[in-house]
Amino acid sequence: MVIHPTFAGAEGRYEDYIYLQMLQREWERPTAEFERFSHFADSERPSARAALVLLFWGYFETRIERLHRTAMRGRPQRVLDDQLRRHSGIGSRLYDLYKIFFGTNYFEDLRVHGFSVVADLLEDIHERRNEFTHGKPQAINDATVNALVENLKGEHEAWIAVYNRRVRSQDDRGAFEG
Repeated sequence: MVIHPTFAGAEGRYEDYIYLQMLQREWERPTAEFERFSHFADSERPSARAALVLLFWGYFETRIERLHRTAMRGRPQRVLDDQLRRHSGIGSRLYDLYKIFFGTNYFEDLRVHGFSVVADLLEDIHERRNEFTHGKPQAINDATVNALVENLKGEHEAWIAVYNRRVRSQDDRGAFEG
């Protein structure tokens, strides 16, 4: 029997807790602080809590880099650094670099592990975050924010499952054989 080490998605860095505290603070912030958008038509108004989605996405990007760095730590450092530089955008890391390293993309990996809802949500958030960044802030609406908040626990469980699978598949050196 081989028992592989298992990690909670390598959580535990100081920055992780800062991101999580910021997400909670944004969720709890009174929406009255965002009344300056009230004169916009509903279809043109970003969510009062759009910052929550943007914060989450920044957190998500740091975790994806951590996954690549940890899973590929057996490769020469200069090769890994070069690949991360060449694939510096999150889209390229989720699709292209992930396929180079693991033979699939991050979202399909989530689906294979039983997290289709999370995969669909993250693809939607990725698209909406890009739209927000490129001149369409209303792309992050209340439905997007609510979907993220409702699925944060599932997203975290999905992250742990994929992280452990990918780190383990690339590095079985720490396995205990009994």
